[in-house]
Amino acid sequence: MSTENLPQSPEQSPEQPPRKPRVAVVFGGRSSEHGISVVTAGAVLAAIDRTKYDVLPIGITRDGRWALTADEPERMAITDRRTPDVDELAESTEGGVVLPVDPANREVVYSEPGSVPKALGEVDVVFPVLHGPYGEDGTLQGLLELSGVPYVGSGVLASAVGQDKEYMKAVFTSYGLKVGPYVVIRPREWEQDRSGARAKIVDFAGEHGWPLFVKPARAGSSIGITKVDDLAGLDEAIEEARRHDPKILVEAALRGREIECGVLEFEDGPRASVPAEIPPPSEHAYYDFEAKYIDSTPGIVPAPLTDEQTTEVRRLAVEAFDAASCEGLVRADFFLTEDDEFVINEINTMPGFTPISMYPQMWQATGVGYPELVDRLVQAALRRSTGLR
Repeated sequence: MSTENLPQSPEQSPEQPPRKPRVAVVFGGRSSEHGISVVTAGAVLAAIDRTKYDVLPIGITRDGRWALTADEPERMAITDRRTPDVDELAESTEGGVVLPVDPANREVVYSEPGSVPKALGEVDVVFPVLHGPYGEDGTLQGLLELSGVPYVGSGVLASAVGQDKEYMKAVFTSYGLKVGPYVVIRPREWEQDRSGARAKIVDFAGEHGWPLFVKPARAGSSIGITKVDDLAGLDEAIEEARRHDPKILVEAALRGREIECGVLEFEDGPRASVPAEIPPPSEHAYYDFEAKYIDSTPGIVPAPLTDEQTTEVRRLAVEAFDAASCEGLVRADFFLTEDDEFVINEINTMPGFTPISMYPQMWQATGVGYPELVDRLVQAALRRSTGLR
């Protein structure tokens, strides 16, 4: 591949104005949410202010290669019910992008076998729009901390807590936030004693009733989740969840309305958006991946709540943000039960960020449009240093 069209390290003479901050948008990744991450990146690339920032798109392939990709947001959309892939956007099948590992040097380098490495210039901030393991779970955040490069979103601990539903619920419980009943099946339990693990779930169902939701403990976008109505479908649901994560979570069904709320970091601290309601999808058993992204089941924004309920869920969303030590952004998901009580289901530290995703829609209804939302996140990252804070 020729390097003549690659982004060049900016040369700056004394007469030139200060260069624009360079934002590396990193997307794709090794998780089962790869395609949705690419869609999110397309939306961010289309919205980011090019008069204010230089932009460097970097895609991570499903096998973990960091690739220089085309800056063509129109190619990063769902087409014919199919999500895009980094391999389709990569400038080369072999070339790789390397981030700096020295905090004193933020120069990004591109290399191909048999070619001299090419400097792509310094990166001032990374916008990681990765979803799921190997990106949203603290792993990429740890790499960026070691590199000394600021980044959008939560740090290592909050990202890890936000990815692992077991520990997320433990943190929320310790801070007095109410969570629904659940039970965890660890890899060793299922691999060494399936009958014992199955009995554990059956006992849980006996206490809380069917149906149950069986899900990967560390996945998102409703991938790998099965609604199980009775014992007959349990093993199949467990195997489906374990295709995405060897640790699974089994939750009791909560009767109530699904309410979501966005949290965004402003200069004076986190604020909550107006909430949204996710109505039961007419063609799906629950709000699954197909309903979210393929059929685009619309949410109701703002949610039809009383003023008191709206105030309460916004307060709880910020509480959840602070409980997990989050930064930048969070989408907090709740159930409003028949007893008029909000039960937190989970948070997403890098929620779906496409224009049809609920997080941007909630902020749009609150008065913060998509381009401003992107800008605020980048600015919040630039204000923070890496390291302990």
